[in-house]
Parts: sequence; structure tokens; C-alpha cells
Amino acid sequence: MDWLTTVDHKKIGILYMIAGLFFFLIGGLEAIVIRVQLMKPMNDVVSGDTFNELITMHGTTMIFLAAMPLLFALMNAVIPLQIGARDVAFPFLNSLGFWTFFFGGVLLNLSWFANAVPDAGWTSYVPLAGPTFNSGHGVDYYVIGLQIAGIGTLLGGINFMATIINMRAPGLSFMRLPMFTWTIFITSALIVFAFPVLTVGLVALMFDRLFEANFFETGNGGSSVLWEHIFWVFGHPEVYILILPAFGVISEVVSTFSRKRLFGYSSMVFATVLIAFLGFMVWAHHMFTTGLGPVANGLFSIATMLIAVPTGVKIFNWLFTLWGGSIRFTTASLFAIGFIPTFVMGGVTGVMLASAPADFQYHDSYFVVAHFHYVIVGGLIFGIFSGLHYWWPKMFGRMLNEGIGKITFWTFFTGFHLTFFVQHFLGLLGMPRRVFTYLPNQGFDTMNMISTFGAFFMGIGTIAFLLNIFITWSKPRNAAADAWEDGRSLEWTIPSPPPEYNFKQTPLVRGYDAWWKEKMEGKTAMTPAEPVGPIHMPSPSILPLYMSIGLFIAGYGFMYDNLFVGGAGLLITFSGMFLRSVFDDHGFHIEPEDQDKGVHA
Repeated sequence: MDWLTTVDHKKIGILYMIAGLFFFLIGGLEAIVIRVQLMKPMNDVVSGDTFNELITMHGTTMIFLAAMPLLFALMNAVIPLQIGARDVAFPFLNSLGFWTFFFGGVLLNLSWFANAVPDAGWTSYVPLAGPTFNSGHGVDYYVIGLQIAGIGTLLGGINFMATIINMRAPGLSFMRLPMFTWTIFITSALIVFAFPVLTVGLVALMFDRLFEANFFETGNGGSSVLWEHIFWVFGHPEVYILILPAFGVISEVVSTFSRKRLFGYSSMVFATVLIAFLGFMVWAHHMFTTGLGPVANGLFSIATMLIAVPTGVKIFNWLFTLWGGSIRFTTASLFAIGFIPTFVMGGVTGVMLASAPADFQYHDSYFVVAHFHYVIVGGLIFGIFSGLHYWWPKMFGRMLNEGIGKITFWTFFTGFHLTFFVQHFLGLLGMPRRVFTYLPNQGFDTMNMISTFGAFFMGIGTIAFLLNIFITWSKPRNAAADAWEDGRSLEWTIPSPPPEYNFKQTPLVRGYDAWWKEKMEGKTAMTPAEPVGPIHMPSPSILPLYMSIGLFIAGYGFMYDNLFVGGAGLLITFSGMFLRSVFDDHGFHIEPEDQDKGVHA
């Protein structure tokens, strides 16, 4: 019950992590089946229809239900600790965000059991996803599941924006924020601006499918290209929502394990803001072959290439941070160092794709698949693995086993490059995306076999990571407050795992890398900014779970044209909102004498 009702950001972070890893395993399983099917020419492990369902669900699951929650897990676990706060700005909203995300994801994946799986690709292009050519309930699951999950993401974005603006400790000005906090702040702003666009698109597609509207039905005067614009106006900021937090993790980890201040901090901040700004101006590079004309293609081509500049600034700053540092090769730092060249490769193919004339050749080939897996897996997932190994002792009070961690890194790293490096050449040879089989003797056979072997290696790496969690779980909780001994920011000044209230006294921040600064002056703790006193805490609540179940039921009702069930679900949600509004909850206080015992007042 404690976990179902919690509004504690640390517990919500753990919930996000469990859910994210669960969906990561499902998405990985789907990927393995895809790779087994493509292992040899004219294979028949799965049918063409099933293959379409697999690639749709693999893409959707990995991006919305694995990558996003794992980032939210790190955000929740770390951000309040990095800014010296006792919780996020809106703890109730935080819980509601998790549960809506979770039930949206569950709804989407229940499509496998309902035998109506989305099969129009993760981008769900119309008219393929429209009612005329896709009459089953498959895409309905996509549309409604993602709307419910999207509510959760949007709430999280609003929450973390408010938290970072309002909850910083005394002295922690914006230009003293840790780099991870900066990237999460910018990411939250991107979420707030990008996710409503997706919601609008999904609502329009839902109206087309459920209520016979004609937003995208070309035969009735709608526009199918409109969907592409709406989707990518959301979709391109979304990929920066994914990668910026990873940039933040890499900045923290590289700095910590080089035992050096991050090189070029202010330029890093500026580069992050610039990437976010430019990220909204490049969406049509996904549509070079749509026929927008040479002017549009030229402008979007140039805008896309411009993003390489701030990204390059970041790459060089990481390299200069490593340069001359006394580097420790922990698992976290290996993932961070492996991230840098891998992400550069993904970036280079990105600039190649940004050239509109060349893109006519690359478009819809495996070259594109190789590109975005290099930036999403080689960038984002490496960043997440790095962050999980780095903050694990802070979240759970136990260090992960470094030996198994290094096995995780080397199997996953080599498996990744084996899988996706050859796909660049498959694409250049002309192998199209999203084909479920291919004829022999086109030069595709060997490389597809290599690619599938690589996928199994990545699977072994993931299993090693899970084993690591499992094995270290039985060990005592003995991680030090400053678990890596070289911690630089506020989260390393409090016990691992932190008490319910995080900071007994709000710390006073005297500069960038606040904790490192104090350590270098011979201090063993932060200077407090307030006396010891009662600490106000928010009360747990079952309402977020209750409201999310309501949305889940409502989604089912509308999908199967059962307005009674749909109305009942909405009634549950609205009654939860009503109860939240009329019953004032003032929380509770933890008195000083109880603070060391860690019990409620």
C-alpha cells in the first residue's frame, strides 16, 4: 500500500525505473524476434502481419514506455537531491504522472492479448493508420494508450520545470546548477511545448477512427501530410527530450570520474538551450521526400546542420574534461566514455541525412535505422546505463558489482556496434526499412546474420545487468553518503539512500560543484542555511492510482464503442479530481527528535 499511495519522489523514481525496465525487456524481446526473422533470406519465423505489429510495438514501447520512464526515474531520484529540495514542487502530481503513464503503457501492451495490435509503424502514418485502411482496433490501442501515457509525461514536465525554478537551495543560482539539472530543466520545457502537439494529433486521429471525422481522410477533403507535420513537430523535439538528459548524465559522470570540474560549463548550458531552441525548427527533415519543394527542403536542411554546432561544443567539452583528468574506469564512466565516439558516429550520419538530395537515397532504408539507433541506443541508452550505475548507490544504498558491470558494458557495447554498424551498409546497398523478408544473393545475407548475432550480445548484456541487480540486492545497505568519493554536487552530501525528508537542514550553496568546493576547503559537511526544526512533508494518497484506473477504463470504453464503460471510467477520474479539490490535505511534520529515527511524527 505504501508504494501504491506514495508521493515521495525517491519511491516514484524507483517505480518509474521498475516500469521502464519491464517495458525495456518487452521492447528488447520484440527486437530479438525482429532480428531472428531477418537473420536469413526468405525466413518465416513470423508472418508479414506479425512483423508489422512487432516493429510498431518495438518502436513505440522503446521510446514512450522504456526510454521516457527510465529518464523520469533518474529525474525523480536525483533532481530534488541536486537542488537541495525536500521533494518536487507538486508531489501529488508526480504520483499522478507515474500512474497515468503506467496505465497508458499497460493499455497499449494489452493489445497483444486482445489480438488487435497497432501495425502502422511507431509513427502511425495515415492513411495506413486511418479507418479506411486499418479497420481493426489495433491503432485505437496506440491512439488511446499514448494519450493516457502522454498525460503523465506532460505532468512530469510541468512538475520538474516548477521544481527547478522554485525549489533551489539558498545560493544555488541557475549558473551554479549541476549540468544534469540544467538538461532536465530544458527537457521539461521541451516536454511542455512538444507533448500538447502529439496530444492534438492523437485526438484528431482518434476522432477520425472513432467518430468518422475527416482530418486525415484525403478522399473527404482531409490531408494525410498534415499528420506527418503534426507528428514530427512533436517527434523531433521528442528525440531531444530523450537525448538531453543523457547529455546531462554524461556531463556529471565524466566530470566526477575525471576528478575535474566540467570544462566549459557556461558554454554547455548555452549549447543545451540552443539545441532545444533549434530542435523545434527541423521537423520537416523527416519529410524531405514528401514533396514540400526545394525551398522548404533547403531551409530545413540548413537548420538541421546547424544543430551539429552546439552538439559539437558539448562533445569537445567532454573531451577537454577528460583530458588531463585522473580518470577512473568504473562501469558508469565506461558507458559515458563509450557514449562519446558512438554518439559522434550517430551525429555524423545525421548530418549526412540532413542533406536533402542525398536523403532521397537514404530515406526509408536501413541507413536511417542505423542512424537513429546509434543516437538513441548508443546515446540515450548508454547514458541511462551510465546514470543507473552512477546513482544506484544513492537510490538503494548498495553499490552494483563492478565486475558484472564491466561485463554488462563490454557485451552491450560490442553487441550494439555489431548490430547497427553493418546496417549503414545494408541501407546504402538498398535494403528498405520495415521489410519482413528479402531475397537471397543481394548482398544482404551476411550482414543481416552479423546484425542478429549482435542483438543477442546486447541481450546478454541486459541479462548481466539484471543479474547484477539481483545479486547485489542480498548485500547489506552499506554505501557511503559520497559513494564514489569524488562526488561534486549536493546529492552526495546526504546518506545513501536518503531519509524521507532528504536534507535535515537545507544546505547553503557557495558555488558551482557545491560539495566539491566544501571538500576542497577541508569541510566534512555542507554549511546549513537554516536551524534544525520540524520538516513539513506531503501526505500519501491513493487518488492518483484511482484516477489513472478511471482513465484506463474510459479508454477501453471509447475504444469498443461502449459509452457506458467510457462514461463510468471518466466518472471515476472526475470523482477523484473532485475529492482532491474538496478535501484539503495539509501534510504532516517530522519533528527534530524523530528525524534521526526516520519515523513519522
